[in-house]
Amino acid sequence: MSGAGALRTRLCIAADHPSLPGHFPGRPVVPGVVLLDRIAALIEQGGAGRLARLEVVKFLAPVLPGQACECVVERDAARVRFELVRDGACVLRGSGTLA
Repeated sequence: MSGAGALRTRLCIAADHPSLPGHFPGRPVVPGVVLLDRIAALIEQGGAGRLARLEVVKFLAPVLPGQACECVVERDAARVRFELVRDGACVLRGSGTLA
């Protein structure tokens, strides 16, 4: 996604995030719900509105603690599309509707 009006930010979940000890012991992976929560916050803080419903979410690769990703969100009326990109590869993509 590369729209001129896209919201963009760096996203990195620290290794001491409270969700990580149980997800998964010995090889922590950032839970999808944590990533989606950060994306929803970006949408709201960026002035696009509140994410009311997720329509599609595809997890394409795991995100490990401390890995930096770029979060890109594009809005089209009451719909949003989003993706997380790490090292040039999409690791998560989805869409939803705004409240």
